[in-house]
Amino acid sequence: MPGLLHSTGSLRTPTEGQRCFHELTPPRAESEHSKWRQKIGDMIEAFFDASEQTYGYRRIHADLLDNGISIDDDTVRKIMRERGLTPCQPGPKRLVATIAADVGDLPDLVRRDFTAQAPGRKLCGDITYIKTWEGWLFLATVLDCFSKKVVGYAMSDRMTSDLVVAALDKAAENVPFIPKVTIFHSDRGSQYMSADFANCATMYGVKRSVGRTGVCYDNAWAESFNGTLKNECVNRKQYPTRERAIKDITRYIELRYNSRRRHSALDYSTPNRVESEWFSRNTAA
Repeated sequence: MPGLLHSTGSLRTPTEGQRCFHELTPPRAESEHSKWRQKIGDMIEAFFDASEQTYGYRRIHADLLDNGISIDDDTVRKIMRERGLTPCQPGPKRLVATIAADVGDLPDLVRRDFTAQAPGRKLCGDITYIKTWEGWLFLATVLDCFSKKVVGYAMSDRMTSDLVVAALDKAAENVPFIPKVTIFHSDRGSQYMSADFANCATMYGVKRSVGRTGVCYDNAWAESFNGTLKNECVNRKQYPTRERAIKDITRYIELRYNSRRRHSALDYSTPNRVESEWFSRNTAA
């Protein structure tokens, strides 16, 4: 027996034997769950890139459901975290708007209720500014509270009453105004308090509504759009010219915000879809 012990030079230690066993054993096939998770992860990444890195897990979840993928939102959140997919974050909110002195005694007909039962019934608007190497570009928008769609907008290098009039004119082309029913809500900026804008609203039969002086929450939906535009588009670019900025903002509004961006207030549908579905249901054959 002792001789046998001395003649075992070819035997392996337990550790060596285990290593040999693993080397001879073929690797386990990738589990079906791992394959599924990889495929879903690739889809999530594709939707994230399609959103230009702006969608969080809830909107990505809605995209997946819309494409027939049954998955819970918590799993989407975990996969996004694993892959380092973090949407761009908004900057600090502007709490106080730059306003003119009070003009007249216009009422607040909205009272922070930015919902509506049909297109063209309740609108809100605001002006924001975009920095370019040539100087400031000003954007006036009109949003429909029903569909959350930007139904009118205008851009200029001057922040005048003509700018807000042009935006309202554009909105009138895109949604039905009902005289003495349609409401347009804004802050008390001098452009919205001007005689030119008052005359334009009167021509369309639009009732004017304004928030309180210096309280931006009274026009929160318009403020929210401006923040989204800056976060998802403007603040991620540099514009050598105003013309470049105009093209990029137009692209964002028409091809992304109205057409593809999902809104939590619309149960994660898009403005164009919500508007189109309403007209399909309510237009006589």
